[in-house]
Amino acid sequence: MGITMQTLKVKEYRKATQFEEVLFMVDSGAIYSLVPSEILFKLGIEPHREVVFALADGSTITRKVGDAYFELNGEGAAAPVIFGEKNDEPLLGATTLEAIGLVLNPFTRTLHPMRMLLG
Repeated sequence: MGITMQTLKVKEYRKATQFEEVLFMVDSGAIYSLVPSEILFKLGIEPHREVVFALADGSTITRKVGDAYFELNGEGAAAPVIFGEKNDEPLLGATTLEAIGLVLNPFTRTLHPMRMLLG
């Protein structure tokens, strides 16, 4: 499998005029997205809790979590965001993808609009 990279705008909230463009590795196995803390603090985003995350090797880490607004091609949504620490790379997780209405095609490694179901 290849790696999928995607640039998204990250903002404090939908109507915010200040944003940062962040290059993410798309990781549909990750629940939340991760953005470097420096970027989030610069945008005025504050953490409101700490969460323990399991890593692929079975170990755990604790990271601060807040909420951010993610946007791709004019479509966006709010989602939880992990405050990345030193050596943490930006990740675009499943919660953010679903909030925006995107799905990762595992064969082509590209993002596509999700078929939205109701009921």
